[in-house]
Amino acid sequence: MLRFLTAGESHGPALAVIVEGLPAGLPITIDDVAGELARRRLGFGRGPRMRFEQDEVEFLGGVRHGHTLGSPVAIVIHNTEWPKWTDEMSPAPGVTATPLHQPRPGHADLVGMQKYGFDDARNVLERASARETAARVAAGALAKGLLGHLGTQVLSHVVALGPVRASAERRPKPADLETVDASAVRCFDPDAEAAMIAEVEAAAAAGDSLGGVVEVLGYGVPPGLGSHVHWDRRVDGLLAQALMSIQAMKGVELGDGFETAARRGSAAHDEILWDEQAGYQRASTRAGGTEGGMTTGDLLVARVAMKPLSTLNRPVLRTVDVETKEATVSFKERTDVTAVPASGVVAETMVALVLAGEALRKFGGDSLDELVRNHDAFIAALR
Repeated sequence: MLRFLTAGESHGPALAVIVEGLPAGLPITIDDVAGELARRRLGFGRGPRMRFEQDEVEFLGGVRHGHTLGSPVAIVIHNTEWPKWTDEMSPAPGVTATPLHQPRPGHADLVGMQKYGFDDARNVLERASARETAARVAAGALAKGLLGHLGTQVLSHVVALGPVRASAERRPKPADLETVDASAVRCFDPDAEAAMIAEVEAAAAAGDSLGGVVEVLGYGVPPGLGSHVHWDRRVDGLLAQALMSIQAMKGVELGDGFETAARRGSAAHDEILWDEQAGYQRASTRAGGTEGGMTTGDLLVARVAMKPLSTLNRPVLRTVDVETKEATVSFKERTDVTAVPASGVVAETMVALVLAGEALRKFGGDSLDELVRNHDAFIAALR
């Protein structure tokens, strides 16, 4: 079983991730991980922190001479901004001179303080921060590498930013990933791209923030990942949970999702076709590449909606000081106007980790060669 665990705080010395369950022999380098982390910093509307902080990656275990060993892979992402925070975030006994008593609306601050009995919001916000997703992306680089050996590729693009929506007819393929990443807002529709940039500029001028929707696409996904047998093995449920676990996400749909609910049954399902070369195929992607809790082998389509960021450049949201109970406005940390373009890279990561985990569960194998043989034999038997 593939699993991972992250540790670290936003302004701490480093983030760490341990990935367990990868087969031996998977090629991986620091550059592979660093490349994915650089993609996470993309997008018009990001704040200065993306320029200040650089992700310095180090393998601590599980990799030798560019290949996994079958043991847990340990990765550290050093925080180059740590020297500025050594006193405030020190693990040594002591107290802070500047406790944060004003929880921010829309964040984990207040409920986290209530849950753990804290009187300082920083004890919550440092871990709740989306900076944690850098560790997930590092794990996702390994998952994507594994999936690539099975002929599966995962990519994302922005389909909505604020009120602007991209054309549903324009859907990138794996060869288009560089084009998507080259877009200022990671949108594959150039007409919508210009309008999205204008929306970001308008929100920035107002000191406000924007949310949006990202679409994740899985090409070459083998059929049969997941299971109809148990509720916690259904791949659509696993994908929904993984995507909703990303900070600031508020909605997920597979395929046409909520739009399908308004259709009649005759127009809601993917008809099954047979092709002598490709085998069984679906005539559409209304179900998003899953049926009965399993992947169908057709294009996987998942969308996830991100709320506007809660920390604003113009603090106007009302809150309460937990010490004095006096009304105030939420404090401001460094923030973005929008993180929707970058969130697509994190969404890719979570989808890739789910698919890689289910591929390992189905095909097995202690080495990459064994996994690939098992996968290829299954695909050959289907045809």
